[in-house]
Amino acid sequence: MKSHSSYFKSQIGFTLIEVAISITLVALIATILYGAFSLSHRAVEKTEARSEESATARSMDELLTGYIRSAYPYRCSVQNPSVSFDGDESKVEFVSALSLGMGGRGMAKVRIAWDGTADEGGKLTLEEKTPAFAECGGGGGFTNSVVLGQEVRHFRIDYADPQGEEETWVERWDGTEKRRLPQAVRFSFRGDRGEEIQQVFPIMLSILSP
Repeated sequence: MKSHSSYFKSQIGFTLIEVAISITLVALIATILYGAFSLSHRAVEKTEARSEESATARSMDELLTGYIRSAYPYRCSVQNPSVSFDGDESKVEFVSALSLGMGGRGMAKVRIAWDGTADEGGKLTLEEKTPAFAECGGGGGFTNSVVLGQEVRHFRIDYADPQGEEETWVERWDGTEKRRLPQAVRFSFRGDRGEEIQQVFPIMLSILSP
């Protein structure tokens, strides 16, 4: 009877090999599940990051479109034919009929500037001064600024000359000399993947310039 009882007990238990195989299988399944969870988590993070980047790009585009589209051929006096619009490859200053600092009403002096170099990226900032006549010796006024981009690379501004029959882009615009607004402003820069991106902002009130 003792021998039969010992035999049955030995049949009920697990061998060391079986335990090792079970642990290995559990560890393998856990590794697979963790890997799948990690991949899905990274995918969600990338999707959220791209969504935030897209939202930021749309906000930046809408802000620039509003200001530049509303550029106005502002003159400090009737006797002075100079138009308040001055720009080069890295910055542009003009008077806009849109003033977010004043709730969308009134005019503002706007400055969009990039502080980068040919080899390194830089910040792209937008500055609004209100009211616009403060630039004509009126004094006072308020200034608001916002950073449109932290690491903007290979940034460049060009200006469409409305005088030519064909579309002509120039790298410099002097409102004192030309006495009119450009037809459009073009921003060129490099994206995160190295591709060249161009944004063209038409100026609706350029037809009012002499």
